[in-house]
Amino acid sequence: MKRRTDAERANERTVSKLMFRLLPIQVLIALITSLNSIVSALFASNCLDIKAMSAVGLYAPVQMLINSISLAFTGGATILCGQYMGKNESQKMRGIFSLDISISFFVGAIISATLFLVGKLVEAGLFLRDESMRPYFSLYLIGQAVGVIPFILGNQLASFLSLENKMKRNTAASLSFIASNVLLNFIFIQKLNMGVLGLSLASSLGAWVYFFVQAQYFFTKKSRLKFSPKDIDVKELGKIFIVGYPGALSNCWQTLRGFIVNFLLSAYVGTVGISAFCAANTLMGLAWCVPAGMVAVSRMVMSVGVGEEDRATVADVMRVMFKKYCLVNNLLALLIIVFAKQLALIFYQDIFSQVYIMTVWGFRLLPLSLALGSILQHFVCYAQMSAKNFFIQLISFFDGVLFVAGFSAILVPSMGVNGVYAANILNGIFVFVTIVLYSVFRNRRFPRNMEDLMVMPDTFGAPPSERLDLTIQNIEDVVTISKAAQDFCLERCVDSRRSFIASLAMEEMAGNIVEHGFTKDKKKHSVSIRLVHKDQDVILRIRDDCVSFDPAERAKAANAADDPAKNVGIKLVYGMAKSVNWQSIFGMNVLAIKI
Repeated sequence: MKRRTDAERANERTVSKLMFRLLPIQVLIALITSLNSIVSALFASNCLDIKAMSAVGLYAPVQMLINSISLAFTGGATILCGQYMGKNESQKMRGIFSLDISISFFVGAIISATLFLVGKLVEAGLFLRDESMRPYFSLYLIGQAVGVIPFILGNQLASFLSLENKMKRNTAASLSFIASNVLLNFIFIQKLNMGVLGLSLASSLGAWVYFFVQAQYFFTKKSRLKFSPKDIDVKELGKIFIVGYPGALSNCWQTLRGFIVNFLLSAYVGTVGISAFCAANTLMGLAWCVPAGMVAVSRMVMSVGVGEEDRATVADVMRVMFKKYCLVNNLLALLIIVFAKQLALIFYQDIFSQVYIMTVWGFRLLPLSLALGSILQHFVCYAQMSAKNFFIQLISFFDGVLFVAGFSAILVPSMGVNGVYAANILNGIFVFVTIVLYSVFRNRRFPRNMEDLMVMPDTFGAPPSERLDLTIQNIEDVVTISKAAQDFCLERCVDSRRSFIASLAMEEMAGNIVEHGFTKDKKKHSVSIRLVHKDQDVILRIRDDCVSFDPAERAKAANAADDPAKNVGIKLVYGMAKSVNWQSIFGMNVLAIKI
């Protein structure tokens, strides 16, 4: 196996730093749905009764289905916007944004009307065998119908705000949702005695608060993404769906799995089993927000990498996932297992009751699937961008139905609710084995590196022979890498003029970053440089994590200045290069120069 160079390891460190900087807000965004369920479950178990808790559990697969539909648009639109961002195509970004918001509103309205109708039909005696549960579940569905539109729109806006690096806005929206949800639950249930209807209305109205706080930003001048009907290309809807549906497919299968598991628990364990599984699974939803936030970060970073055809960065995302994200997930799992009894007490205070004991075992077993589930989600995410639809459909079916539902059907009759918990662990193991076997089948060998395991095509991006990866830590490195750039071009038989321009651009732009960007604050910075010679094009990409700075503004100022010698290097680069494009991506400066 070929040893990685210092520049390649430096790029991985840069990717890791970016992924962990983006992670907290993405976890917080993922918490929204889980907090909605947890707040509802806490008020149901502590302020209402076990039937209200069962209503929350019965709604869980429905919520998962809505999440799936929302994810189809969120994933597709985010990936396409990220790719257009990597290509610096602003008009297409606005078009995707506008189309996504429009179709999400329309779909949300249809789902909302459907939930209201189903709630009325449940009340009339359809869909639910247990007569005593009908009024509870009917009212819960009707209350949830009020919040579908803002829930779906809020998911879209959260991803777009992350692309614009507006973490504070997302944080404010998330905290507003949490506060309003808790407050409204207290008012509706404790003060107004609205029961299960108040339980569902509280989360629905909280979703509206969440959406309005987010939406305000897109009406400001700072937003790059504006709602612009004239930029909508209806043909892009197919792309959004084609790119996004594979990622949502797993949730669709999990919805079916949820119905199957609820049926098995109802048949072999009863209401107490559903309530215990709902409690454990609901609180575990908080833990699952960590891998969900991780895959959201990876989706954004990889989508930009795909747009730039940055082969190394896409693979580095997966390396960071295995080396660091999985470690975080395992530490979180250990923490949950250690405090399993205390977590069960949040829902049920009678430590001798069946429901309490079943819930404790849920907190002891379900966390063991966290890291394995994160691995699956990352491979599905990458497969979305690579159009590996067969792989997605295969792995989603295995994860969503075959392994969990299959093992549950085998184990529940003898193990009760513990059979469902064990089935989730076995599912993670068998899914990972499937990923490895798929790689062996496609490559005709056991994977030797990350690119093999990902089954990354040779035609994607520039192979090591066609690219030069460098990193700059100080001003002394600038001259060295400038000569390295010129030598690389000459070795690749690039003409002497373009080789000189590549060297000049590297020295001027990188030197400017070190001189000005490194000194703006006391943080440690580095510059990641990639020079690519592919299909006769010479492309220089310079990425740094310094204060946001657009060199085009300095070039314009230099042209307008009285001193013709001022910033002459930047003026030369802009005058000699075919194109120079700068943009801020996730708070990082990314400069692409075509020579």
